[in-house]
Amino acid sequence: MGQAAKVLQLFKTLHRTRQQVFKNDARALEAARIKINEEFKSNKSETSPKKIEQLIKIGSDVELLLRTSVIQGIHTDHNTLKLVPRKDLLIENVPYCDTPTQKK
Repeated sequence: MGQAAKVLQLFKTLHRTRQQVFKNDARALEAARIKINEEFKSNKSETSPKKIEQLIKIGSDVELLLRTSVIQGIHTDHNTLKLVPRKDLLIENVPYCDTPTQKK
């Protein structure tokens, strides 16, 4: 896959992730859209393949961080937030085992 295709794919992926992560929050959706577009526009004239690969890596890391670490919070009272985790963030809690198993 060429670098231009990778950049376009990353751009689309970031916007899809933004829509999932900030669902029902118009202000955050707009701020994220503007930030993504600004970052891509500011690096539009980059020609160095090494620098482009670094930027793609940074963008991929940001997408992963957004997808796996961001939880929405809604102000319900003066000092209260209601957390709204996405279904893909909820994982089964694996109980701790005091006796380690031996590898055979």
